Amino acid sequence: MTSLRDVAERAQVAVSTVSAALNGTRPVAAATKRRIEQAAVDLGYRPNLLARGLQSKRTKILALFYPAPRSGFGVTEMQFATGAAEAASELGYHLLLSPDSADPIEELRHITGLGLVDGVLLMEMRLDDERPDFLSEAGVPFSMIGRTRDPGTIDYADIDFAATAREAVAHVAGLGHRKLAFFNYSTGTYAAQYGPTIRAGEEFAAAAREAGIAYVDDHRAGSAEEGGEAFERLLAAHPDVTALAVMDDHAAVGVIAAVARRGWRIPDDLTLMLVLSSERVAEMFHPRLTALEPPSAELGRLGARMLIDRLRGDGPPQQRLVPCRLVAGDSSAPPRAEV
Repeated sequence: MTSLRDVAERAQVAVSTVSAALNGTRPVAAATKRRIEQAAVDLGYRPNLLARGLQSKRTKILALFYPAPRSGFGVTEMQFATGAAEAASELGYHLLLSPDSADPIEELRHITGLGLVDGVLLMEMRLDDERPDFLSEAGVPFSMIGRTRDPGTIDYADIDFAATAREAVAHVAGLGHRKLAFFNYSTGTYAAQYGPTIRAGEEFAAAAREAGIAYVDDHRAGSAEEGGEAFERLLAAHPDVTALAVMDDHAAVGVIAAVARRGWRIPDDLTLMLVLSSERVAEMFHPRLTALEPPSAELGRLGARMLIDRLRGDGPPQQRLVPCRLVAGDSSAPPRAEV
């Protein structure tokens, strides 16, 4: 591995001069600095961020704590991380992705205790999440993508679930549908009080009431098997449902299979929407599904910038809500006319 001494020998200057030129700790003549920088490039030298951090008390490293989804990181999940990483890089920081362990507090204690990160970006927030309290008490700067039940003065960027639900309901109502069903995430996410599960459920119900359309929301599905079973139960109890919004991509697979088993077609017999899934994911289905695409990359960027702003000063808290984008696919159509 190339060292500062190797660069110094190549540029024919003292090691201290190389350090000053690359770290900006004191002025260095322009010609000398150019020679040092060229030597570093020629030798493939990469600075030791930890050593630099020990000198400046800053490592320029942020940790993104993102619990790994059961099915692994997909397109939608990675957009959050890439957005945060791009924003951090633009502002001179590096982003470390740290999937939460079974004990997220212990994982936070370990990472922050090492002194390797300047701040933490939290994701997948529960309404009564214990991680913000731990970081506040530890004096570790942080921001959230998502929010707790009462975020107070904590910096956060989250989905505007109210606006998203209104747009989804307006879409199906505008097509002439008078009864909408909603399949939320699995029962386990309710037990954990996972923010998107609770907020999406509340806001879709409110939007349906405001629009004056009938609404069914007592089904939860987190897999293809559960999606198919939930669809069969739904139609047994509510055969007049003509539109369905589904939160879980895998559950949507089961719904589509169940529709086919009945000899039905989408969208002729059922309008189907994906909620909180990217356009790229929706395009993988046949037919291409209408989607409420989350602003994943934007939220990642906002969260990272808020954290860096917090590291740079004590300004007022920044709290942003951004709605999903309705991407109309081939799975939306007016309900079949009664014969």
